[in-house]
Amino acid sequence: MPQEEKRTLTADDWVRAALDALGEGGLAAVAVEPLAKRLGATKGSFYWHFKDRAALIEAVLVRWEQRDTQAVIDELDRLTDPAQRLRQLFTQVIEYAADGRDDLALLASVDQPAVAAAMSRVAERRIDYVATQLRLLGLPDSQAHLRASVAVSIYHGFNQLARIAPRTLPATEELVDAVISRLLNP
Repeated sequence: MPQEEKRTLTADDWVRAALDALGEGGLAAVAVEPLAKRLGATKGSFYWHFKDRAALIEAVLVRWEQRDTQAVIDELDRLTDPAQRLRQLFTQVIEYAADGRDDLALLASVDQPAVAAAMSRVAERRIDYVATQLRLLGLPDSQAHLRASVAVSIYHGFNQLARIAPRTLPATEELVDAVISRLLNP
């Protein structure tokens, strides 16, 4: 029998595997040997693509930021109504919070400078996006920014509560209605 030919791994393969590991076991799970085992590869394959673990973590943070923030914003911007964008955004993030683990895994490692920098950029981008939608709906700048900050905080709280007491949370639609109502009404 001919031996099956192995596919050559790319840097993207390593980043995807690292993101999976991050969600499963936090930043500590983003380690070269376990990832190599997961991918059926050697450590040499890793070092072909990355200088060290820190370079992989940086690539993971860039991908997380792009996938979980910028790609979401790009999708929302296809909608023409800012209120519809907000409703869709909060529906998506609440549904993600119920299962997604990357934000919490990164938060647990926020003492790492690269993680802190990425999380800060993401938080600021998310708040700015929500504030922009609120300004488009007629709120003054100061109110838009304040309410956007509260809305992003609600997401983080929901993300944590979804892990520790999921039965206490209302249905997604009910929660989205409550968030949107509080954002748009005085």
